[in-house]
Amino acid sequence: MSGSSEEDGRLFPARPLIGVSVAVIREGRVLLAARANEPMRGVWTLPGGLVEAGESLAAGALRELREEVGSLAEVVGPSLTPTEIILRDEAGRVRHHYVIHPHAALWRGVEPEPGPEALAVRWAALDEIAGLPTTPGLIDTLREAFSRVEHG
Repeated sequence: MSGSSEEDGRLFPARPLIGVSVAVIREGRVLLAARANEPMRGVWTLPGGLVEAGESLAAGALRELREEVGSLAEVVGPSLTPTEIILRDEAGRVRHHYVIHPHAALWRGVEPEPGPEALAVRWAALDEIAGLPTTPGLIDTLREAFSRVEHG
């Protein structure tokens, strides 16, 4: 993605921005990426980003997966429970506001590699995630994703 956060409306937005993410599951592990950009640089999360105009949530999640880490996956069912990220500055103004629609997916190929938006990637079991710095609500999203894949 080009442009600064201020130029593209991500910094001090007029309204919440719609994002997507994807919990790619492979052999009992989920693909995590360490964020390369602010907010929350270096924190482990799911590959994802903003939905583009005219793009479905699931298509956006799979596009972001390819762009961020190069992997391919197949979405399982509709999106999971959304997560809101609201970060304020010292004066209380809304600095960032995202509504993220996560998806559960099965890995379908191409080993993930870090790219411009991911400092590192790793496959992690659910019980390993508690010891990692993660984005808010990630563990609940992952529990829901594993359940969807197991019962979906």
